[in-house]
Amino acid sequence: GHSIIAGYPWFGDWGRDTMIALPGLTLVTGRFDVARGILREFAQALDRGMLPNRFPDAGEAPEYNTVDATLWFFEAARSYLAYSQDETFVRTELYPRLTEAMDWHLRGTRYGIRAEDDGLLHAGEPGVQLTWMDAKIGDWVVTPRTGKPVEVQALWYNALYVLADLAPRFGDSKFHLHLMNLAGQARTAFSSVFWNTDARCLFDVVDGSQRDASIRPNQIFAVSLHHRMLPPEQEAQVVTTIQRELLTPLGLRTLSPNDPNYRSRYDGGVIERDSAYHQGTVWPWLMGPFLTAYANVYGRNAKTTKQILKWLEG
Repeated sequence: GHSIIAGYPWFGDWGRDTMIALPGLTLVTGRFDVARGILREFAQALDRGMLPNRFPDAGEAPEYNTVDATLWFFEAARSYLAYSQDETFVRTELYPRLTEAMDWHLRGTRYGIRAEDDGLLHAGEPGVQLTWMDAKIGDWVVTPRTGKPVEVQALWYNALYVLADLAPRFGDSKFHLHLMNLAGQARTAFSSVFWNTDARCLFDVVDGSQRDASIRPNQIFAVSLHHRMLPPEQEAQVVTTIQRELLTPLGLRTLSPNDPNYRSRYDGGVIERDSAYHQGTVWPWLMGPFLTAYANVYGRNAKTTKQILKWLEG
């Protein structure tokens, strides 16, 4: 089949990276056969409703320690159908795996990943890093983000809606209604639990009564994904806050410079670098969702396009 290498030669194929990169590499470019090969390959590796975090070297078992790779799989499937109009492939090969994945997430799978009574998705347990902010030094998880990470809720809501849209097309109206009810429940909980009135943006992680007010780029996905939960005025406030605190000519910072844990340099040995990896270091890939969010808020017009192209010059 096909796959995408996350970082040659250091990294192999990672589920999260593959699903995030798939639309730009294969759909925008019209390589639908490659997209099908990638989606088929990863769909076959689904286990307990989870896509692998990564495929190690030959002969080793895949690792499933990720919460968001599977949710990005839903978005990749949605994008594939939107670009290719290949309903047959989605119905016969992807839809059964998507429904299987949804079932596992609703009843619970590895690492405490489960939908809770409020409709939001919990993930994590001590000693594991399940989101893309996955730096770990020995037993120290630098940004553990256990509980309900903000981008996971955005992806979860998007996944519920993606499957809800597919269900009636494939003769499953009852499942459609169930998913729409779950999505509505998640939207209501998200608005009340995650909005940080003081900072005019979203909390990064909510875990019970604990709310992490660190200003990180993860909240941008609540404004950039296809199906979104926030009202327009809150979407605009999120984009404004991220633009002010995190935007650079090369991407988004992973933490606001005003945060006491901010690391201004990524250099030194492994410990120094890994401890700064998601504590301020700029990641270019985040520019994509930021620009999409900006366009969602300010409209796809000449003025917005001019600003986006200017930001892309870096």
